[in-house]
Amino acid sequence: MPNPIDIEAICAERGLRITEQRRVIAKVLSESTDHPDVEKLHERASAIDPGISIATVYRTVRLFEEAGILDRHDFGDGRARYEASPEAHHDHLIDVETGKVVEFVDPELESLQRQIAEKLGFRLVDHRMELYGVRLDRD
Repeated sequence: MPNPIDIEAICAERGLRITEQRRVIAKVLSESTDHPDVEKLHERASAIDPGISIATVYRTVRLFEEAGILDRHDFGDGRARYEASPEAHHDHLIDVETGKVVEFVDPELESLQRQIAEKLGFRLVDHRMELYGVRLDRD
């Protein structure tokens, strides 16, 4: 859905020191089309560089999150999952049976959310929407 984000370039823009192991983790995150947890990130990164420890992945993810480069999600499966902070807003639909996350944008829904906020006396400044469901073709 969104274009891939070059996390390594964002690190450089923000003045973060980029070690070779961070470079590998940034590459894995940039190329991820899903919302991996730390264990999945470690699996992918250590396939490129077997010297990357799970502790290094945890530290790097925390650093990237604190720098506003990564967004952390809890999709109800007990694992923190990550994605590069998107340049454009999108929402998530989570398949509760498989854990697959579908990203979507719906202008009508965005407009309705603003209208609801205004009706309640607010100006919407940000939001995060996560919908949970099961595929109809599996019922």
